[in-house]
Amino acid sequence: MSKSRLATSVCLGLLLQCLVLLSPAVAERVSLGVARSSDNAADWESITTRLQAAKVGYRVIDFQQVQRAADLNGISVLFLPNVETVTEAQAIALEEWMSRGGRVVVSGPVGRLSPLGVRQALRSLLGAYWAYPLSEPTGLQTITRQPQSWARKGQAASGLWGGVIMPSSLSSQTIATWKSATGVNPAVTATGAPSDNPPAIVTTERSTFFGWNWGRRSSGSAEFDGTWLRAALSRYGEVPVVTVPIAAAPPPATSTNSTAPKPTVGTSTLSLPLSSTPPTGSTALRQAPTQSGNDPAEQVAPPGIEVEPGALPIATLEAIAMRQELENLIGRVASALLTANAANSSAQTASSISTPNNTTASSLVASSKEFVAATPTETSATAAFSDPVQVVATARQGLQKFSQLVAQGDYRKARSQWIQTRRFLWDNYPTERLRAQPEIRAIWLDRGTIVRAGSEQGLAALFDRLAASGINTVFFETVNAGYTIYPSQVAPQQNPLTRGWDPLAAAVKLAHARGMELHAWVWAFAAGNERHNLLLNLPKDYPGPVISAHPDWANYDNRGRIIPAGQEKPFLDPANPEVRRYLQQLLNEIASRYQVDGIQLDYIRYPFQDPAAGRTYGYGKAARQQFQQFAGVDPLKISPSDRNLWQRWTSFRTQQIDSFVAETSQQLRRAKPNLVMSVAVFPLPQHERIQKLQQHWETWAERGDIDLVVPMAYAMDTNRFQRLVQPYLTSSKLNSTLIMPGIRLLNLPEAVAIDQIQALRDLPSGGYALFAAENFNDRLQTIFQKTQGPIQRTPKEPVPYRQPFAAAAVRYTALQREWNFLQGQKQLWMREPALSRWQNQSKALDQALQALAERPGRDRLKTAKRELTNFRAQFSSWMNLYALEHRYQVDAWEHRLDTIDTLLNYGDRVTLNSTPNRSANR
Repeated sequence: MSKSRLATSVCLGLLLQCLVLLSPAVAERVSLGVARSSDNAADWESITTRLQAAKVGYRVIDFQQVQRAADLNGISVLFLPNVETVTEAQAIALEEWMSRGGRVVVSGPVGRLSPLGVRQALRSLLGAYWAYPLSEPTGLQTITRQPQSWARKGQAASGLWGGVIMPSSLSSQTIATWKSATGVNPAVTATGAPSDNPPAIVTTERSTFFGWNWGRRSSGSAEFDGTWLRAALSRYGEVPVVTVPIAAAPPPATSTNSTAPKPTVGTSTLSLPLSSTPPTGSTALRQAPTQSGNDPAEQVAPPGIEVEPGALPIATLEAIAMRQELENLIGRVASALLTANAANSSAQTASSISTPNNTTASSLVASSKEFVAATPTETSATAAFSDPVQVVATARQGLQKFSQLVAQGDYRKARSQWIQTRRFLWDNYPTERLRAQPEIRAIWLDRGTIVRAGSEQGLAALFDRLAASGINTVFFETVNAGYTIYPSQVAPQQNPLTRGWDPLAAAVKLAHARGMELHAWVWAFAAGNERHNLLLNLPKDYPGPVISAHPDWANYDNRGRIIPAGQEKPFLDPANPEVRRYLQQLLNEIASRYQVDGIQLDYIRYPFQDPAAGRTYGYGKAARQQFQQFAGVDPLKISPSDRNLWQRWTSFRTQQIDSFVAETSQQLRRAKPNLVMSVAVFPLPQHERIQKLQQHWETWAERGDIDLVVPMAYAMDTNRFQRLVQPYLTSSKLNSTLIMPGIRLLNLPEAVAIDQIQALRDLPSGGYALFAAENFNDRLQTIFQKTQGPIQRTPKEPVPYRQPFAAAAVRYTALQREWNFLQGQKQLWMREPALSRWQNQSKALDQALQALAERPGRDRLKTAKRELTNFRAQFSSWMNLYALEHRYQVDAWEHRLDTIDTLLNYGDRVTLNSTPNRSANR
């Protein structure tokens, strides 16, 4: 850790300890809340069983719903068992709640998957952090002559899987340690000396940190877990003893206006509502303002953090969020520079790379002063520095200066410093050198751009630009607002703006001639568009050609309107058999008449709804009849307040979409086995999405109905973008489907577009999709042509959804290139015997992946998976030293290994479990 980071951490720790002195006295009776999240869902049954065995009274806290300190009112102690993901808002809420007297008990690698700034905030709040996992089962022992009497209630144990808990505050105290064992890397004490018995439990006045996954059977017995939890709770007051069974958590309420019940001690549960307002005093984390009258489907997430010039004060937590934003950006830029340097390494580039020991302090100070004084300009074509070490060092000096200015209260200069540091980093993205790996690089080619092209010749110029930019997949808008882009024998009308030629036939021909794939982008249940009507000089409320020809196919809201208030598109009724038959005939026509490589379903949902506000949809004639036969009641007479019936109605509508996707996928693949199926979907949380859209795309992915998921994660900055996509990219349930989030280019600065793409390359993503071609400008084309264009690629790189095994092998080779590059620069090193194990396992994995790519087969896949599993199991321990200063880069490498695992799983499902030409090259 650098001196500046250490100083900041110490200052924050002291500040928070001062807050403790001002906080209310600890309650005499403990009111315990236990956080449930997606991170501990797999262990939840075991966790609740052990809580019951410990006879501890508690309430279940839906941690995803905790967004502000008020959401924890009535809870005196919060237990976070194995919660690895904490958001910025949750960290701020915890800090405020703890400053009022709240206490926490945590276990496992808490916050490990959170952004860097959040991890730093948690270190200050908890006084410790999970440093690294133990490499083998180890015994736990309490410290002799324990000064804290409560710890004597705990018990020693042997054969535990855990991790080293590193104290990070002057007030942190080690209560128990791991027994010295072979393979356990020594911990480092506050003085820098190694410790043979690394910490296993660390406490502060406000927190207790257990160094194992509480509730997980491999981490200890139920008695061991229960004893230590009750001992920790006894620090904060009387622990209520209960003997009745623990109730299951109720489903989240559909109304966002409901008042949270006041928690009381006992064995009941609590589901807290999602707060819609940011914590008081925080201007860094703003929610999107309500935009009445705007179609929710068209809205873009605002920046997760907005920093404007001026003298507005910067609160402590806002400063933490601002630091986190720059820390993450530093990580992404450094990662991009490393990839570019490793990919383009030569004698000249290698000699230009400096190590920290070869970079003089005076040169860094000089360059830093020069950059700090500069006026922000547009992103330059050539990076200010080619040396990643110097780029990072200069940026960190800017970050340190920002912290100093905040501490001095000079907020005007602090804001200016922050903005200039961000601009400096944006300017130093390597935009002149190849740095892309095998990935899906897609773009939506919209109807407006097709119409403006006007002919095959006009389209050819556009496809030339896309091919030169390294785009390998085009989502070509084929059915829009009920019109086909081509002359159809199934649809009522071809789009009047494209009559006289066949854009789809031309696009297929042009794409294939340039080595690109062409996927037909089809609006499924949205059947019209008010804005499109204006282009055709039609009445605004014209429902489109399909509903005009078949009025009985229309869908309605609960007030009898085809187009919901504030939206622009009428929808078809997914429950209507004739609607389903029509759409499937239309899709079959596209797949059979044209050599399209894939089909993308858009608007594969109901319109946006808000049941809590009385705005619901789905009351088509067929749907009402079917549900009444099924449930015995007209759905128009059901209220969201009738939870059971309303849930049945929601499930009924969701099932209409689910079954349509399954049936359509089976039909199309039967006729054309190599067709790639994709869906454009919303990245809302699952429960909210099902209530508002009836779109349960996780089910489609898990069943194998689709190959590609394209979440439309449209956001104005990378902060918010990552918060939208990361939960899905890191989900273990979706590890055989390729996920490629969408990036909206409209009004998005080019630097931010490049930054969002880099964020995806550092996450377990299959690639990206750009919306849309009409906003793809010459500047982006120039950058893409140099960083991912096909000119520098021989032979042609594999496309992941066509050659997943080859893509996995090439991506692993790229990882090896980066590691070898750093070793050559003496920036990545290991001790023996770890170095020999690293080299041997790395070589074995490389050979297994290459063999699988050359000749795919079940046995070779099994070998590759085994070698990858073995390599990943050791990776964290191999990277312990490097991760101390390069946590972001190590996380990015682990995510890229996750991507390789996903490619193997995808290949298993698509290549080995299907017809041979399902994945063959065209």
